[in-house]
Amino acid sequence: MTEIPFFPPDLFEGDRAELLRLLRQIGTGPSQRFILGEQTALLERELAEQLGAADVVACSSGTTALTMVLAALEVGPGDEVVVPAFGCAPLAAGVVQVGARPVFADIDPWTMVADPAAMERRITGRTKALMPAHLFSVMADMPAFQALAERHGLRLVEDSAVAQGGVLAGRPAGLWGEAGVYSFVQVKTFGMPGEGGVVVTRDAEIGRTVRMLRNHGQDGRVRFRHHRIGWNSRFDELQAAFQRHRLPGLPARLERRARIAAYYTERFTPLAGRGVQPPPPGTEGRCYYVYTVLAERRGALAAHLRAHGIASHAYYPQILPRQEAFAPYVQAGDSWPAADRAAERALSIPVYPHLTDRQVEYIADVVCDFAVS
Repeated sequence: MTEIPFFPPDLFEGDRAELLRLLRQIGTGPSQRFILGEQTALLERELAEQLGAADVVACSSGTTALTMVLAALEVGPGDEVVVPAFGCAPLAAGVVQVGARPVFADIDPWTMVADPAAMERRITGRTKALMPAHLFSVMADMPAFQALAERHGLRLVEDSAVAQGGVLAGRPAGLWGEAGVYSFVQVKTFGMPGEGGVVVTRDAEIGRTVRMLRNHGQDGRVRFRHHRIGWNSRFDELQAAFQRHRLPGLPARLERRARIAAYYTERFTPLAGRGVQPPPPGTEGRCYYVYTVLAERRGALAAHLRAHGIASHAYYPQILPRQEAFAPYVQAGDSWPAADRAAERALSIPVYPHLTDRQVEYIADVVCDFAVS
């Protein structure tokens, strides 16, 4: 069988002609507006309508989007933000970049997302915000986090960068907190050929503030008048046009990811006692950016897959508080046993929508053969 990559190199092959057409159209357009133009505004409006959001603000990356949300909520020096110990660096880096201190909480050992009880134990008198993150294929327990934030009078930021398409209790990922973000980097569920992302929010005032922060603190009415220190986090017009072209096909691509994931889970559930644990089943609160199992012999499973032409990926093999960049924010005696275990065991396999049924069955067969051997 032909080798199966973890992410396919021909991700946008079917859209090549449209991408070239848009490149010419925007590059030769009379306005010569290459950033924050009509296409960006239309993409923001279409996403807001699709989600039922008060505002959607396109930014140059999901990372800067997350940082600007914290800034819009006036998180800064002297404040603490509780974040999961297991996840992507921007979770903690964004907190540091606004001058606040990340406080690391442990995760749920099966879902690998933030544990509300563990986060509550990290709340102090200096805590300004909670920032749970959705991870791999599971949304965090946002109703619990919403109640927790209200009980303690805290801001609630939702790191939903990987979760576009996830819905929990009828509400899309990103709209449970005061604001959330999506990343459009090419491997995400709504990926594009480059960097980009959006802030999504139910609060129009937060949207207005982020819109100002993304453009050097200008509010768009008077150029070169800067109301706050901001960022250069503006969105590219070509990418906006390309994303508008691909937006109608997103539900079908998400549905295909979910079907592949359901098949994997059905095949892998009997393997839990043999050292390969699939994520929880179902579609509620699911967002299949990647499909991740917990493998007791992760290295051996990855080698077995590789020997059969299947690429896999071990995300976050060292948790955030054990990394040099974040060591200054760790307190003596801190521990994160579930996060450490996830870092040792988590292994992701291909789940992108244009895998064929035959490829999906083959990947499942190879994983099952490993577990029962």
